[in-house]
Amino acid sequence: MIAFVQGTVAEVRALSVVVQVGGLGLELLAPSRTLARCTPGAEITLNAHLVVREDSLTLYGFLDHDALVLFRHLLNVSGVGPKVALALLSSLATEQIADAVDREDAALLATAPGVGKRTGERIVVELKSKLPAELAAGAVGKRAVATPAVDDAVEALVALGYRQGAVRSAVLDLASADPEAKAETLIRRSLARLR
Repeated sequence: MIAFVQGTVAEVRALSVVVQVGGLGLELLAPSRTLARCTPGAEITLNAHLVVREDSLTLYGFLDHDALVLFRHLLNVSGVGPKVALALLSSLATEQIADAVDREDAALLATAPGVGKRTGERIVVELKSKLPAELAAGAVGKRAVATPAVDDAVEALVALGYRQGAVRSAVLDLASADPEAKAETLIRRSLARLR
């Protein structure tokens, strides 16, 4: 098993990052949140998960250990494969997913691409008692309060054609980092993150 990959970011692609390790370039599929924080030429350490299939070996990389833990739990849910798990982690923050499972909010999970109502409900049922307490506790401690600025920013970005789940996740992340931010600031910063 490969626990982590440490090296230099050679290239950031739409769905993956290539990390140069020694003389090799390892491609790791990663959530958009991880890819957004990868800069070509920078040193990086990614927590890794290797999926072995009959016809392929695929590496998945995560900056945050909690995201890796959640990814592995999601893979154990029937009907959820690596593609759906990665889509969930790209659309929603780790804390938001853990919080949604804790609150039994399958509708929020269903906002991710490839996750329908039934899959969202199945994730809630199968992970409710299995997620580590620290994931859900982190969600409670880090949850941003929906302020009028947050609501306005989400509404404006959805009107521009962005997906509700990705928009809400980005805006809440930014609002938790800067609770005094105005809607205009949240919109501008979210656009930079969503592109």
